Amino acid sequence: MSKGVLTVVSGFSGAGKGTVMKRLIQKYDDYALSISVTTRNPREGERDGIEYFFKTKEEVESMIENDEFLEYARYVDNYYGTPRFYVEEMLAKGKNVILEIEIQGAMQIKAKNPEAVLVFVTPPSFEELRNRLVGRGTETADVIESRLRRASEEAEGMLSYDYILVNDQVEDCVDRLHQIILSERAKAQRNEEFINTIQQEARIFMKGDK
Repeated sequence: MSKGVLTVVSGFSGAGKGTVMKRLIQKYDDYALSISVTTRNPREGERDGIEYFFKTKEEVESMIENDEFLEYARYVDNYYGTPRFYVEEMLAKGKNVILEIEIQGAMQIKAKNPEAVLVFVTPPSFEELRNRLVGRGTETADVIESRLRRASEEAEGMLSYDYILVNDQVEDCVDRLHQIILSERAKAQRNEEFINTIQQEARIFMKGDK
């Protein structure tokens, strides 16, 4: 069994990356969503080890000191981070781990895990992004304008990603993301153990054939 691929998915607010990831998990096997650690209190219905790993501030700061996060950040007096132990456990089981995170966190993960695959999800155009945000009908004009300003800043980091995934039709986007991950998983450098086994078997065969 080959090791899974860690895929980091980023994208503009309104690009539909959450929908794409949810559909990917539903449609294909061998995927697992990364579970974050947080110091905030559980909300109603949230379970430890399902929605989040809930930790105390002291526990998280100890984890930070021991380099147990692939990335972490602090928001409004609470820590949030991607735990190394869970990701590595899932990858070792052959699961492709999917992590949705913003650009800064994605760069942290890439620095610590160069094999991670970075995918940026975008609509076909910036105008389409604006139309989607307006079409949701859930936010004020000021909030939409703020999200678009943030998107224009995020666009400057798109070249740091391995793949740009245009979300024009959800099902097509899901299938393209799946194919990207399959291609990455088939790369020779990710299959050294299998290659070594084939090479060893070939050497034994050649010796016996003489």
